Amino acid sequence: MKSLIALAATTAVILAAPAVASAQSMSPTTVYGSLGYANASIDDLNLGSIQGRLGARFGQYVAIEGEVAGGVKEDSVAVTPAISVDFKVKSQVAVYAVGFLPVNPQFDLLARVGYGHSEIEASAAGATASADGDSWNYGVGGQYFFDEKNGVRVDYTRHDFKDSSDDADVWAVAYTRKF
Repeated sequence: MKSLIALAATTAVILAAPAVASAQSMSPTTVYGSLGYANASIDDLNLGSIQGRLGARFGQYVAIEGEVAGGVKEDSVAVTPAISVDFKVKSQVAVYAVGFLPVNPQFDLLARVGYGHSEIEASAAGATASADGDSWNYGVGGQYFFDEKNGVRVDYTRHDFKDSSDDADVWAVAYTRKF
């Protein structure tokens, strides 16, 4: 039974591939950008960043995008009753492969997977230290366009850091524009 299901799924993919390739080749490449706010939850910390993205969408279904962010909201952890440590995102960069599912001409669902690098700064009692890490990132979201060029995008991305047990859950909302 499992081999029959696998054969049916493989056949469906093979039969659909020419239609998807044809649709991709007939659709133009679109360059887009976005600017928004992202909230990263790492353990008990909630850190805010201004986030910018620049991408190229090849047809309707596939894109590549780059992302940069800088911290604007810090969070504190009390080490002792008299001393707390302030944390802030110093910088974050990433590159993603993005898949789109057009629901209608104005609304897309999206999924993305990529690789990133983040740096977090900690300060307490006049001393500052920073730590950085590389991560595999993956997430889902949606975008809605009000007209041909302007829209809003909301997404969730998980950052799985390679050399650490820490992970970050990042929720973002952004203005997006097609160029």
